[in-house]
Amino acid sequence: MIAKLALTNESKSVRGQEPTNKQRRALIGGAMGGALVALLSSSGQVMAHEADEPSDPFILLLKGVYHPVVHGPNLGLSTVNLNDGTYSTTKIYPVFGIAGSGSDDNREAIGNFFVQFNGKLCAYQLPGGAIAMQFLPGAGFTPHPDGHGGNFLEGTFELNILEATGVYRTFKGGHNHMVDKLHNLADGSFDEFCFCVISTYPFP
Repeated sequence: MIAKLALTNESKSVRGQEPTNKQRRALIGGAMGGALVALLSSSGQVMAHEADEPSDPFILLLKGVYHPVVHGPNLGLSTVNLNDGTYSTTKIYPVFGIAGSGSDDNREAIGNFFVQFNGKLCAYQLPGGAIAMQFLPGAGFTPHPDGHGGNFLEGTFELNILEATGVYRTFKGGHNHMVDKLHNLADGSFDEFCFCVISTYPFP
């Protein structure tokens, strides 16, 4: 009602005459344009908020050479201690259902992955939160020589989600299915290439 009154008052000329057709079109167009801008702005805010929430499931790629963790970040997770000297780290890239996903082969890393090579815990540092997981027993790697003195270590792994914070909190108690091709190079370093399918569904 207020908008209608304002439009009626502004539509009259200084001399009190009714506006011309041209004036009417300008006034109506301006009002509708303002409403459209407001609507698109509101929609953009909703879409941006929804984009922060990962889909269920979402898929990540762990990629890059591992490095030992010297001073690990505090991820707000009680089940992992990244400063105990047992963790190594590599980068996380988005694949599906999380901010940054798309078809761009040159997509940038969005977080860090931390894992115990001689343990069963790992953690994901991601935009908007963090996740701690535990490897389930019974899985392992199958080695394949790379022809250069190293081996490709291939395997699938199942993990339970122990903790999840921020936008990932609903994934606590869920599951991660890993499909891994870890390259153990001749110099002893490890180059990761692993897809992680993370869901709220508990492991059967």
